[in-house]
Amino acid sequence: QVQLVESGGGLVQAGGSLRLSCAASGSIFSLDTMGWYRQAPGKQRELQAILIRGDTVMYADSVKGRFTISRDNAKNTVYLQMTSLKPEDTAVYYCGAAQRLGMPPYYGINYWGKGTLVTVSS
Repeated sequence: QVQLVESGGGLVQAGGSLRLSCAASGSIFSLDTMGWYRQAPGKQRELQAILIRGDTVMYADSVKGRFTISRDNAKNTVYLQMTSLKPEDTAVYYCGAAQRLGMPPYYGINYWGKGTLVTVSS
């Protein structure tokens, strides 16, 4: 079993920055892929950034150049650095982890955190 706990969300003005953290515990050695998704009210959960097998990174088109995903294996933590935030970035952000890589859009993610709310004011 793997437990994921997100932190770092909050209220920020447009143009500001936030760094989200996802602390993993449990059978983390088995994790193949970790990523960040977000879900706005009335919308589906959508991929924002994903780190596959430690060396392949993909971003949603809407966040390219603004968001950066990174992983600190020593701390068992994945980060999402978000800059130049826009009101449309407002959502609950979820960290996900996969033991075995699968197909998009969820790439085999079978563990999810409870999410952290990011609110961007205009």
